[in-house]
Amino acid sequence: MLFHTIEFAIFLPIVWLAYWATFRSPRVRTCILLLASWTFYAAWDVRFLSLLVGSTALDYFCGVALGSTDDPVRRRRLAALSVAGNLGLLGTFKYYDFFASSFAAMLARVGLDVAPWTLEVLLPVGISFYTFQTLGTTLDVYRRRVQPEPDPILYAAYVAFFPQLVAGPIERAERLLPQLRSPRPFAWRDQLDGLLIFAVGLAQKVVIADRLAPLVDQTFAARPGELVAADVLIGSWAFAFQIFGDFSGYTDMAIGSAMLFGVRLTDNFRGPYLAANPQEFWRRWHVSLSSWLRDHLYVPLGGGRGSKWLTARNLLLTMVLGGLWHGAAWTFVLWGAAHGLWLLLHRALVGVLARVGGMGAAWRWPLRILGVAVTFQLVCFTWILFRAEDLAAASLQFGALGNPGFGPDQWAKLQWLFRFAWLGVVIQGVQYRWPEQLRGGAARGVLVVLAVYAISRSLADGAFADDRPFIYFQF
Repeated sequence: MLFHTIEFAIFLPIVWLAYWATFRSPRVRTCILLLASWTFYAAWDVRFLSLLVGSTALDYFCGVALGSTDDPVRRRRLAALSVAGNLGLLGTFKYYDFFASSFAAMLARVGLDVAPWTLEVLLPVGISFYTFQTLGTTLDVYRRRVQPEPDPILYAAYVAFFPQLVAGPIERAERLLPQLRSPRPFAWRDQLDGLLIFAVGLAQKVVIADRLAPLVDQTFAARPGELVAADVLIGSWAFAFQIFGDFSGYTDMAIGSAMLFGVRLTDNFRGPYLAANPQEFWRRWHVSLSSWLRDHLYVPLGGGRGSKWLTARNLLLTMVLGGLWHGAAWTFVLWGAAHGLWLLLHRALVGVLARVGGMGAAWRWPLRILGVAVTFQLVCFTWILFRAEDLAAASLQFGALGNPGFGPDQWAKLQWLFRFAWLGVVIQGVQYRWPEQLRGGAARGVLVVLAVYAISRSLADGAFADDRPFIYFQF
């Protein structure tokens, strides 16, 4: 991890004190945030700080140059430079070995034994997040949606802002830059709400994600013949709540940390497992990535403006590339493709139902409950692809679905799942009912109770001793 829990508990107050002690000088505060963010990233591996600085410098230059010219040829070249630089960075460190090994395996199938030349370099933490943030900003400047930021220090602080640097949310320039340029004045309500949201996020991590992790690890480490269908179902449900608690927990910790500095980040989760269809799920899960892919990939490809076949191509390609964004493995490619096909099927069914006619208001809630149940289960099936180490491991899991059986071992696993997953259900209910963080007094009251309960239980169970890294740090 970048920082362990205790180390971060020391780092954050030091930065907080330095930041608010210089409230009369916004420039100094910006410099403090930048130095703190670079220190935070360098704590993982100082060598890779140069990649973060290089990506920042490239897109700062491209953005400023775009703002100073109206020449369409020069503008296209500058945008292409940003795309090539950022995707080249991702391709080198994240995808080169994957494609080289896959190409060698393909040649081996036709009788050509070629040893792939691989780099075998460590994947820089958070590289997918900060390259997408800087690239998205340059593309927005190219399309004249935002103005380029002329201040290099402020732009660097925007890219490296440590609460959301390594696992998002992927912020937009028009949302985060103005907050860093003109910081909010100190307010005790921001501080208390930030600590509350941070505590709820920490609770999701240590009470839900880390407590369910051993059950998930056991399921996906099983060998052929050791699983029945109930094991796979319970394991996939456990992973669904593990990854929610882990990623949503990190997001809430990022949002809470940012609020301590007077900054409001994007809500990245809005009760995703309460979605009644795949389209709604992707409006509620990893919202910042979904909107990035929509605006910078799906819409430029043509979106839904062409024929049905072109729309299907655009949607499927967007989801496949979204899956590949998560990791250099065929399991992630198939995970994205599965979601793409599911979205296409949903579109077709919506069209059929629209022609047939509605079923009446009396069926609204029963149909929604059914939709939520079906959507959750299908999402869990796709999580098997996401969690499996490789295609062989995924095949083992899906193959075990044909083995009936339910005994004391499965019952114990189900009890363990319910023991921790219920907290995730309640938190998603809060997200769903109050989409904006802490906008209402009722939401604040519920979160206070959850935070106090979860943290006290974590301390009692010794949950903090199991300091597992966040899942999305690997992306």
